[in-house]
Amino acid sequence: MSATAKTNLLNLDRANLEDFFRSHGEKPFRATQVLKWMHQGGVSDFDAMTNLSKELRQRLTEIAEVRAPEIVSDHTAPDGTRKWLLRVDSVNCVETVFIPEDDRGTLCVSSQVGCALDCAFCSTAQQGFNRNLSVSEIIGQVWVAKRALSDTKFERDRAITNVVLMGMGEPLANFDNVVQAIGVMKDDFAYGLSKRRITLSTSGIVPAIDRLREQCDVALAVSLHAPNDVLRDELVPINKKYPIRELLDACRRYVDRESRSNDRITFEYVMLQGVNDSPEHARDLARLLRGVPSKINLIPFNPFPQTRFVRSDDAAIARFRDILMNAGYVTITRRTRGDAIDAACGQLAGRVTDRTKRVLRRVNTLPDSPEPQACNG
Repeated sequence: MSATAKTNLLNLDRANLEDFFRSHGEKPFRATQVLKWMHQGGVSDFDAMTNLSKELRQRLTEIAEVRAPEIVSDHTAPDGTRKWLLRVDSVNCVETVFIPEDDRGTLCVSSQVGCALDCAFCSTAQQGFNRNLSVSEIIGQVWVAKRALSDTKFERDRAITNVVLMGMGEPLANFDNVVQAIGVMKDDFAYGLSKRRITLSTSGIVPAIDRLREQCDVALAVSLHAPNDVLRDELVPINKKYPIRELLDACRRYVDRESRSNDRITFEYVMLQGVNDSPEHARDLARLLRGVPSKINLIPFNPFPQTRFVRSDDAAIARFRDILMNAGYVTITRRTRGDAIDAACGQLAGRVTDRTKRVLRRVNTLPDSPEPQACNG
């Protein structure tokens, strides 16, 4: 059997892995054993899985593999933030970021190669879009990061306690693969993450939010960025299809479910000087979110080449925050992390072979702009 025909076991959650072993005449409990070896032990060599019989190890070598994305580059910022560029195929790479803090270690995971939603202030969107990531390419980011972090010097710096699906791409546009990968993250025999420690961020695909409500209990963050439809249409084009009122109705439904990981929606709001950061914008936002259980994250804009936007100054951000807090909202100004290595929020770009021709259209309007690079190592 050729290597290309082998089953990549990172693509399988526990139920699918049990089916895999049944189909090969093995007991389904083998799935639990292999899950632990792969995800808790970071083992990819079947010969090292010593509680499997020699015959089964040999058989797995012939029919299966544990293949994660390949590390192309690995950079650590002065603040301890670490970013990996990971090859997912011969021409595309994605980026994954680990943010260590005193009380947690957060891994920011990508769900697509590029992004099709074209949000105006996001570097990932400027790269265009190629494809969805597979389950193995999503959970493989956690697998790679956990192995890489096990080599760090200090124990507190290497534990992944939280995962946020806030990297490259719109997670809900890759619904099935993302939900299956989250299942592996939550599995006690894999990463054992609490549903409260996994956050999915969306730009607002309303039907998919309702599907998520029924199928997968995780914390939800919504990239809002504007308090009215006119401005949000410009910043977050998906708003033209699912305007703010429809989005907020879906958010209310999400937190109304019987078993919920969080009783609030986190609304993300990037602070853009002269665009969405006035006191009137803050008051409009306070009125808009009335009746929606909310926490608001204000995100200082992180610049990238050829952007037209500028970060709001500290005074404007503080004034905006104070208006929201005085209106009764829990409001946090997100501390910028990893900007020295372009790993901050909105800066992830990877290497994307754009199938939308979006990049080409932009390049043609920007003299002397470099062509997007493929992932050639």
